[in-house]
Amino acid sequence: MPAPRTVLLTGAAGGLGTLMRKLLPDHGYELRLFDVRPIEGEPDAITADLSDTEALRAAVRGVDAIIHLAGISLESTFEKVLKANIEGTYHLYEAARGAGVPRIVFASSNHAVGFTPVPRGDDPLIPIDTPRRPDTFYGLSKSFGEDLAQLYWDKHGLETVSIRIGSCFPEPTSVRMLSVWMSPADGARLLHAALTAEHVGHTVVHGSSANTRLWWDLTSARALGYAPQDDSEPYAAGLIAEQGEPDPDNPAHTRLGGHFVNDPPIWPY
Repeated sequence: MPAPRTVLLTGAAGGLGTLMRKLLPDHGYELRLFDVRPIEGEPDAITADLSDTEALRAAVRGVDAIIHLAGISLESTFEKVLKANIEGTYHLYEAARGAGVPRIVFASSNHAVGFTPVPRGDDPLIPIDTPRRPDTFYGLSKSFGEDLAQLYWDKHGLETVSIRIGSCFPEPTSVRMLSVWMSPADGARLLHAALTAEHVGHTVVHGSSANTRLWWDLTSARALGYAPQDDSEPYAAGLIAEQGEPDPDNPAHTRLGGHFVNDPPIWPY
């Protein structure tokens, strides 16, 4: 697929959106920014909620693709997750379908499969077709998003790459993150691959760097042309010295979703 020139980036004011709006232009993209909050220094950004279908229709008009990062990114009440993540994602897909946008890159999450046991010792890496086991209403909403993407591919021919993102930060901040960390540079590389690969239909991939302590299989991501260049291992000794080795009796250390399985952080708004 030729590289899209104009890409709508929803959730552009969030943590991942802020990182990507700085990195993606270097891959040749002109970004149209969308968020419920104003973005400092971006007067042309669209400030609207995903429930504002008129604003969404205007936002998707004329774009070549969409990167959908918007929504609640922590745990919250079902009602709030329903409105922002489930209904909001549906509204986006409907707007994209109506405008003839050919592809969406959907920010799914490791929390869609958060109760999956992490591999130990010689265990195989977690495959991309592992059964979904959401750890929160947030994770449940990401499972919904993947199914919605499949429906819109099968029924309407709208392609999606759903990326089960691990943790995308400048540096890993926990021992767990050593296994699911995705550097911002690798995040931009993966988004670029997801936007440009041919014939993706609906493809689900794991989103992380090529970490030495990797828990999941990156085969489907690499098949898109993703070539991760970073590894969390340089941070390992310091994090282990500070936080200790994982506790095999603590579900937060033995399940992919980490502390989301027993003490999830709560969305503050």
